[in-house]
Amino acid sequence: MNDFAKAHYTCPELWSKIRQGLEKAGKNPEQITLRDLAPVDQLHTGAAPATIELVGQAGLEKGMTILDAGCGIGGTSRLLAQNFGLIVHGIDLSKDFIKTAHLLNQWCGFEVDGTINLKQGSLLALPYPDNFFDAVLCQHVLLNIEDKAKAFAEFSRVLAPRGKLILHEIVDGPGPEPLYPVPWAGNASASMLCSRQNLGECAQKSGFNLIFSEDNTSNAVSWWEKVNAVKKAKGTGPLNPGLVFGKNAECFGANMEHNFKEKAVLCVEEIWIKSNQN
Repeated sequence: MNDFAKAHYTCPELWSKIRQGLEKAGKNPEQITLRDLAPVDQLHTGAAPATIELVGQAGLEKGMTILDAGCGIGGTSRLLAQNFGLIVHGIDLSKDFIKTAHLLNQWCGFEVDGTINLKQGSLLALPYPDNFFDAVLCQHVLLNIEDKAKAFAEFSRVLAPRGKLILHEIVDGPGPEPLYPVPWAGNASASMLCSRQNLGECAQKSGFNLIFSEDNTSNAVSWWEKVNAVKKAKGTGPLNPGLVFGKNAECFGANMEHNFKEKAVLCVEEIWIKSNQN
């Protein structure tokens, strides 16, 4: 991740901003649900329903171990633990995000049972043993990584044979250059989009076989249209992406709707399975 991207994900005292937002919304920060946090911890396209549907496609069983690669402030990690009964390990490069995620886990009651385990670190040097995970979920993360081949090699290393790599990613599209800022980048210098074909080539070279693939761009357009309509009708609530990304977040909705409509970017969902030979 380059310096532009690191700056984009630097947010000191984020946990305090979220606590204040919860209090303004009339919530007790230490007695909250996943739904209470959704406006600030489910910022990927499609939010929680998209994650639940895609992970459901993978057919994972309760008690399996999954890596939430690029876990941010832990929204998806909490979702995986609560909705699927998975043992979750989350990793993110941002120290601010991991610190915040630990506190949010406490407030949601996850910090005491060992179902969610978080670390600060790089996807290019995962701090886990070989063949450790049953699945890896990578959601809107590879667009910040330049050395994608190395990331896929690490995913393959930590996955057990027949383990599943679940991708929910935004890739370069055939349309014009994207408008910025967007949720993953304040400007083009922080964005490392690649084509869907390039993602597939990296996966295949790392020993993965494709078992599910879908272009979900049309649904992404609809989702961002709804987000923008709600914002126009009701305004921005006390919990919102601006707590994480500052004033840039004011442009996310309009830019993302435009980018998907013009196919400047595409939203793809894929499930890959690691071969027995790796």
